[in-house]
Amino acid sequence: MPNSATPTHCPYCALQCGMNLTPLQDGGVAVVERTDFPVNRGALCGKGRTAPAVLASSVRLTSPLVRSGGELVPATWDEALDRIAEGLARTRTEHGPDACGVFGGGGLTNEKAYSLGKFARIVLGTSQIDYNGRFCMSSAAAAGMKAFGLDRGLPFPLEDIPKTGCVILVGSNLAETMPPSLRFFTELKENGGTLIVIDPRRTKTAEQADLHLMPRPGTDLALALGLLHLVVAEGRVDEEYVQERTAGWEDARAAAMAHWPEYVERITGVSVPQLREAVRLFCEPEHAMVLTARGPEQQSKGTDTVGAWINLCLATGRAGRPLSGYGCLTGQGNGQGGREHGQKADQLPGYRKLDDPAARRHVAEVWGVDPDSLPGPGRSAYELLDALGTDIKSLLLMGSNPVVSAPRAAHIEERIKSLDFLAVCDVVLSETAALADVVLPVTQWAEETGTTTNLEGRVLLRRQAITPPEGVRSDLEVMHELAARLGGGQGLEKGFPTDPEEVFEELRRASAGGAADYSGITYRRLAEENGVFWPCPAPQGAPDASDDSEDASLDTTTGDDDPAQDEEAAGGIHPGTPRLFLDRFATPDGRARFVPVSHRAVAEEPDDEYPVLLTTGRVVAQYQSGAQTRRVDELNAAAPGPFVELHPRLAARLGAAEGDPVAVVSRRGRAVAPARITTGIRPDTVFMPFHWPGEGRANTLTNPALDPTSRMPEFKACAVRLETVKP
Repeated sequence: MPNSATPTHCPYCALQCGMNLTPLQDGGVAVVERTDFPVNRGALCGKGRTAPAVLASSVRLTSPLVRSGGELVPATWDEALDRIAEGLARTRTEHGPDACGVFGGGGLTNEKAYSLGKFARIVLGTSQIDYNGRFCMSSAAAAGMKAFGLDRGLPFPLEDIPKTGCVILVGSNLAETMPPSLRFFTELKENGGTLIVIDPRRTKTAEQADLHLMPRPGTDLALALGLLHLVVAEGRVDEEYVQERTAGWEDARAAAMAHWPEYVERITGVSVPQLREAVRLFCEPEHAMVLTARGPEQQSKGTDTVGAWINLCLATGRAGRPLSGYGCLTGQGNGQGGREHGQKADQLPGYRKLDDPAARRHVAEVWGVDPDSLPGPGRSAYELLDALGTDIKSLLLMGSNPVVSAPRAAHIEERIKSLDFLAVCDVVLSETAALADVVLPVTQWAEETGTTTNLEGRVLLRRQAITPPEGVRSDLEVMHELAARLGGGQGLEKGFPTDPEEVFEELRRASAGGAADYSGITYRRLAEENGVFWPCPAPQGAPDASDDSEDASLDTTTGDDDPAQDEEAAGGIHPGTPRLFLDRFATPDGRARFVPVSHRAVAEEPDDEYPVLLTTGRVVAQYQSGAQTRRVDELNAAAPGPFVELHPRLAARLGAAEGDPVAVVSRRGRAVAPARITTGIRPDTVFMPFHWPGEGRANTLTNPALDPTSRMPEFKACAVRLETVKP
């Protein structure tokens, strides 16, 4: 590696692929292959390769903007920060602290997410903070907590996947959403393992499968229950494992037995022979895994759906054993770390519960405040956005674009417009930022240092490679300046540091003893070890360790089969925990919990007026709301705009040909995009990608029906009708 290269990680998805950045004469950087990082071994998708394009001053924001005469115009930093402080202070004075809302993002570094939660709770004193990661894997997190007592995306490294015998991949098109990860599944098949893909579309990922099941959208819960029924009926339950390592089996078994194969076939459209083949492929090898993504999770019953897949793993002895287990493929770059350290409505740093007295005492001590001064849990993401302009009068938003990404997006856009005051911190002028009263230009990945936590639970160090343009500051500087202006609160004597490593040192103390314990992790270790898996407690007796939490001994619930790591831990430095649950689960008695669940319909079933199901997702060349990737010429050439994917039979009934504009109409609105006709989708289903605003905005249509536990909206299934569009 040249001396001038900076090793870092991609700014996009939760793989957080390793890359090197080398300086260019024009002041920019070029992406160069970095082979030492095990997640991607140098491979990058188009988004990662072109990431420096968003650094260009012609693309990104380089000056604060304030609204004057209805337009956003350039302003000084002092003017913009004063305007934000005045707007938030006025709201707090006139309507109370909970009238101030804060909305974060799954792309913020751990340091930013931590500081944002602290800022909301001790500077603004508001309970109304959540983030767009609620739309990512909150259902999987809730199900994991119920079953295992702990939520981490993957309980094992990606490198374990090729060594297992079978993987069931539910609702993930990773060939397009995180392409470098596909090689793990290719190696799985090369090693003699099998891949089962469950998706209502024949995606590029499904084309790699040994068995592809195409259930009707919203029926993944019934499918999992039908497979568990067959496991029981065919005598494939690991009775010894169930007896020794689980609790609650009888109730879960009874619920599954009500879902006999023919019943499940009628619900899902997946044939009984395919169900039996899936059970055979999954149960015959010694090791197997189930991995879920947004397909089963973004449902109004997403927690129960993931719980059913976990039940399948537990009944067959596939969790807490080497090369086996349940895992969630987190989507956003720091979706995992983003919720662990305080920007989620119900959590404090270290994955502590906000309504737990011991957790409040611990974090309050780190922050230098009275525990009673901390507000309680607030609204979830959609509920917070839905309350804008009514209960919530002002909003500070960082790193999110809900005008495009939220369900029932036209309604949320109107709610944002009804605010008394909106301030947005972003790299580009997103569709949401364009509605703001103040927009602050903030640094992005190559211009700053900070940590992220990838889908494996591996904490990583992103390094600054270039100096940001004049006029651009970091989110940490923004919070430091706003805290100074708003003042008057407890804990401000400890301040809001602008140095990311100083913030991380405070985060270590705040997380110590919690479920997501980072106290044994340092910037130096991250640089030297290429990342460290949490939990990683500090050595006993060290200043960063804590025994003041109900979770102080949580690391004893995890295990690893590497003797070298045991030896290192015995020497006083915890090695981190790449593999969870090998000794016991993170529950009081160490046993995993079966949770009995039963199938129920999607919140909005098709009817005579809206006879088709819509499902949404991503394409390889764009990312999330597209605020950044839509500004990259190469990516736009590959994916220039939205489309409606539909089956030839459905297209024939509609009278639509390839490329014809088609209107998709739901009870919430209307979107128009060109038809893309393919046999790779069910005839009763249409698909739209959600990266674009305007007429083709897919989230104009989606249903905000919420999962009762995770508060996840039902992005993946809603009733629509199709209409032809006259020229």
